[in-house]
Amino acid sequence: MKKSVLFAGTCAVFLIVCNSSKSQSIGSLINSVKKNISSSKSSSSSSSSNLSQADANSGVKDLLSTGLTTSVANLNKQNAFWKSAYKILLPEPLHTAENTLRKIGMGNIADSAEYRMNRAAETAVGAATPIFVNAIKQMTVQDAVGLVTGGNNSITTYFKTKTHDQLISSFTPTIKTELDKNKSTAAYSQVVSKYNTIPLVKKANPDLSNYVAEKAVDALFDQIGKQEVNIRTNPAAQTTSILKSVFGGSK
Repeated sequence: MKKSVLFAGTCAVFLIVCNSSKSQSIGSLINSVKKNISSSKSSSSSSSSNLSQADANSGVKDLLSTGLTTSVANLNKQNAFWKSAYKILLPEPLHTAENTLRKIGMGNIADSAEYRMNRAAETAVGAATPIFVNAIKQMTVQDAVGLVTGGNNSITTYFKTKTHDQLISSFTPTIKTELDKNKSTAAYSQVVSKYNTIPLVKKANPDLSNYVAEKAVDALFDQIGKQEVNIRTNPAAQTTSILKSVFGGSK
């Protein structure tokens, strides 16, 4: 019976998401789900069935809201990368060869490139929101069921599988534009060219924009994963009655 209720609830999420316009934000989609919950409550004849359907739908809504929207907001701001554990360092082998770079007079250029890499990542992650919205629209009923009943990282795993390549493709041009604007790409190329002339060293990859995009996407899903686990397992993070109802017994 419980599986049937969850299935019915996730069907409601799926229908709403699929009928939403492309211009809607994640928040708008969430509000649509909330309205559907109220409608379902008034039209159904079984109160226990209503509650279960509402719990299933609202559980998906709250996890999507916190795991995706908040993660993007946390990283799409100044110093979110530059002054945090997500700080993007020069690609290997340049990072471990920092002393060598300084010895050949490239220290300041390397520092500038590293600073701009992090600023570019902070700008680029803002492009994740429409990609996540589109992924929500494309969810199947089976996908939605998995988000409610799956493991601690089911949402993170789902969105990483569905959106990773799109995020890289979306982030890379923005990052390249930011780096080019501040002449960091040229500076990095200068560092790489000079470094690669050193005998017997592993040659560095000159594609800085793609490297930064990969690091930005990694940071984004790390944020989402941590928040998802916290909501599912930490009673203090289950800040609504719906979250307590859906995930309170999963510990």
